[in-house]
Amino acid sequence: MKIFELEEDVICECSEAILLALGQKDEYTQLHSHRVVSISEEIGLQLGFNKTQIKILRIAAAFHDIGKIGIPDSVLLKPIDFNDEEWEIMRSHSLKSEELVNSMHFEDSDIIARAVKHHHEHYNGEGYPDKLKAEEIPIFSRIISLADSYDAMASPRPYHNSRNHNEVMSILESENGIKHDPKLFEIFKEIIEKSKYKVD
Repeated sequence: MKIFELEEDVICECSEAILLALGQKDEYTQLHSHRVVSISEEIGLQLGFNKTQIKILRIAAAFHDIGKIGIPDSVLLKPIDFNDEEWEIMRSHSLKSEELVNSMHFEDSDIIARAVKHHHEHYNGEGYPDKLKAEEIPIFSRIISLADSYDAMASPRPYHNSRNHNEVMSILESENGIKHDPKLFEIFKEIIEKSKYKVD
């Protein structure tokens, strides 16, 4: 086995272990992360990403919400809307995810850490944590953002019911060019129609 393949296996096992730990706090986030990995990979393959780029995308997607392991249960599992203080705590999960990835010091961890840090940036510059816009946002982050948004709305949570496919796509259409990269969204629309993760 090549060193690259060995390292990739170790990283994947590590991500699985951490997601399992997160699942002890919040099973939804664990399962959600698995789906985001798969949807993100489908987009990356359609974009023609090479093996290394797919590896980076998969690991970043797996770790995008891993910082939630450091969010208090009183916030993470709250069944009603957050107040301002709670919302700031929840928003910190992207920075916590970045910090966790950076602590691992594996190949491309700097790229992966940046990808997870910025998956809540918006295409129009109104996201967080750094208000990056358009091409300033890493391509991996822009892909994960789409996969994350689709699955989050399509899945039930304590604070909202699941939406059907048409409802989710209508919301994503309204956010096109505002929250999401319009070019990636066109690709996503084709991908999700054929994906096993498309909801009814």
